[in-house]
Amino acid sequence: MLILGIESSCDETAASVVKDCREIRSSVISTQIEEHKKYGGVVPEIASRRHCENILGVVKKAVDDAGITTADLDGIAVTYAPGLIGALLVGVSFAKALAMAAGKPLIPVHHIAGHIATNYLTYPDLEPPYLCLVASGGHSHIIEVFSYTKFRVIGRTRDDAAGECFDKCARAMGFPYPGGVHIDNAAKNGDPGAFRLPHPAVAGNEFDFSFSGLKTSVINMLHNAEQKGTEINRNDLAASLQGTIAEILTDHTIRAALSLGYKKIALAGGVSANTGVRAALSSACQKHNFACYMPEKSLCGDNGAMIACQGSYNLLAGITADESLNAVATLSMEDI
Repeated sequence: MLILGIESSCDETAASVVKDCREIRSSVISTQIEEHKKYGGVVPEIASRRHCENILGVVKKAVDDAGITTADLDGIAVTYAPGLIGALLVGVSFAKALAMAAGKPLIPVHHIAGHIATNYLTYPDLEPPYLCLVASGGHSHIIEVFSYTKFRVIGRTRDDAAGECFDKCARAMGFPYPGGVHIDNAAKNGDPGAFRLPHPAVAGNEFDFSFSGLKTSVINMLHNAEQKGTEINRNDLAASLQGTIAEILTDHTIRAALSLGYKKIALAGGVSANTGVRAALSSACQKHNFACYMPEKSLCGDNGAMIACQGSYNLLAGITADESLNAVATLSMEDI
């Protein structure tokens, strides 16, 4: 089975061909980071325009690199939710047209489900059920993965996502966009115990996250230091911030696993590339004798392979769409 996956939910135009659910035959990503860097974040209108310009070339190269034609495909999968609405519409519209022209099934894929699927591409033997922590610039979720297509969210952020906290704190610290990778690099030369940062808690669900207070604490610390003319060691603050976020994500996930009886823990999303988060979760899993799964770093960011992989399982489960498929900016995993 050969599935083409198309991803355009934010600022990467990506396409990939995956064979038999788990073998990547091709993967092409056109990133817009350099263009958005000057604005300190993604500008939705610019992102949409670049997707329009890039998507044909990206998809054509993915198909060519796989050594096939569209006639060889068994389906065309596309991210339809959640994400920037204009960016999503480019991918959905292109996929609908291509599926109709090629006479292939159109397969809708939820972006977060795609991130979870990166672990299937990394671990050929991984099968549900398991618990997955999904952390990225826009999402922080703890998800029960019952099957390849059935999920339940048991914890989520009430405000900022972990990746958003990384990026906004990084900007306040003077790092360029995207800030997460710069925090990670600086943390390697810093003392994680140099600053005591808050671990915000929320009422109502012990597994929910809140990163807004942590972000505010760091920004206020930087502003106060600037007003007083004192200097804060960026490496130490980066290490303390990274350590705190890693502790929060890991603590909630491990407590959820113990409460629900899971012995397999997976990590996914852009923040899964962070070395501090990976080390903290791996260490905690080892302590509790849990199996720990983390995607290859090349698969942590948005890519077409994750959409093709999840699309493969959706097709096997009979999940397809017709020409009425539309992009959705916000959609819970439980509403798929």
